[in-house]
Parts: sequence; C-alpha cells; structure tokens
Amino acid sequence: MGMGRGASKLVSDEALRRGIEAQGWRLTSEEIQGIDESVPEIARVMELDRRLSIRVREAAEHGAFPLVLAGNCNSCLGTAAGIGAAGLGVIWFDAHADFDDPDENTSGFFDVMGLAMLTGRGWRGLRQTLPGLMPVAERNVILAAVRDLEPYQRKRLERSAVLAVPDAIDMERFDQAVQDLATRASRVYLHLDLDSIDIDDAKANQYAAGGGPCLERLEACIRLVCRRLNVAAASITAYDPAFDEDGRALAAARRVAHEIAKGVRSEPMT
Repeated sequence: MGMGRGASKLVSDEALRRGIEAQGWRLTSEEIQGIDESVPEIARVMELDRRLSIRVREAAEHGAFPLVLAGNCNSCLGTAAGIGAAGLGVIWFDAHADFDDPDENTSGFFDVMGLAMLTGRGWRGLRQTLPGLMPVAERNVILAAVRDLEPYQRKRLERSAVLAVPDAIDMERFDQAVQDLATRASRVYLHLDLDSIDIDDAKANQYAAGGGPCLERLEACIRLVCRRLNVAAASITAYDPAFDEDGRALAAARRVAHEIAKGVRSEPMT
C-alpha cells in the first residue's frame, strides 16, 4: 500500500534522522512488520495497532519519546493505547475529520474512522481488544486544518464536542484552544497527517486538498503546542511517495519531524 511504503521511506530517510539527532536525541528505530494480506483488512489494522501499542509502551517506560511514522491514521489507536489514555488530550492536524462511524460512513474506508474510534465512537468490540485503549473525551480534542468534508461529515463534527480550527488555522483561535486544553489534559498526543499541509506547499497523498495551512504555519503550531503542553507521543502519517513528484512532501515531513524533536526537548510553559 502506498502510504505504508511512505512510512518505510521516512523511517530510512537519513536527512530526517540527522535532523532529529541534531536536537540531541539518540535514535532507536523499529519497523513493525505487515500482516499477511489473507487476513481481513480491519483485523490487520487492529493487529498492527496491538503490536504498535507494545512498542510505544516499552519506549515510554524506558523514558524515550515515541515518534510514530505511519501510513495509516488508525495508528493513533496503538499509540494512544501505548502511552495510556488517562488524562490525555489530542491535537490532530488533518485535512479530513477521520470522524466517521460505521453507521454513517459511505466509503467503506476504515482509515476515516480513526479519530472517532479514539473518542470511543463505533467498533466497540474491536476497540476493547486493544489493551490500554480508553476513550479520549471529545472536549479534549482539537482538530486543526480540517476542510475536506462531505456534508454528513461536517454535520457530524458540528454535533460533537470536538473543537475544530479549520482551513488555514487561525493562530489566535488555535492558541486559545491549546491554552484551554491545558486546563483539562495533563498530556497530549500530537497527530500530524501530512495532507493537513496546503497542497500548494506539498502533495503528501492523493487526498491532499487546498485551503490548508502553509508549512510555516504548521511548524508554528507545533512550536506553540510544545511550549504549552506536555507532548507524550507524536505521529506523522499519510505520506505516499507516489504523489510526491517534486519531493516537497518529503521535505515537509523532515521539517515537521525536526520541529517536534526540537519542541519536546523543552519544558512546556506553566
């Protein structure tokens, strides 16, 4: 699968690794192997999440910072299970809401349900198979850069308690949302789908869309989050090299990873 190849490409990218090491980190990387494709898709995804949760938990217990490079946004389930969802907030950058549930979804695309599952919506039986996964309160979720929505997805998001800071991201509104979240969540999971970046700056995958933040604004958002909150883990997702003809999405992924590495080295503001 294209975005799975993208994750492997990021893991092996020397420039990305050197930039993280330049911030004082000692890198240890581990690639989670794929599941036999004879296994049904959803079962494969959940088994990958289970394996990921074990690696993330081990890293956190040893004082390491888990930075997950993933193809699939449903990797959020494994990451959150690994760090523990108690007291957790989520800051999610994505052109799409990833907030569908099986009752309303019309595409059959499991990857558009990641954030919904993380907040305890849908697939209860499957969610309960993942040790350590607990629902994150919707009011503790900031969804930034969201813009490419079907009408039913927009209505669903509006009915929820998730705080959306859409399109190119109003920085004043985003800053206030982060400050408010800091009063309710002791830790946050930072999720960055690379198609959150405006397509004029980088085309990370086939679902990239216009009207989003430029790369510099996304970097500013990451700095702000790291200043104000304790980031327990982060993910960079949804890079598909097949659509990155000019290499700008790869360059953007490097810059995002380096910004995270730099930011989490600093103590958050109190």
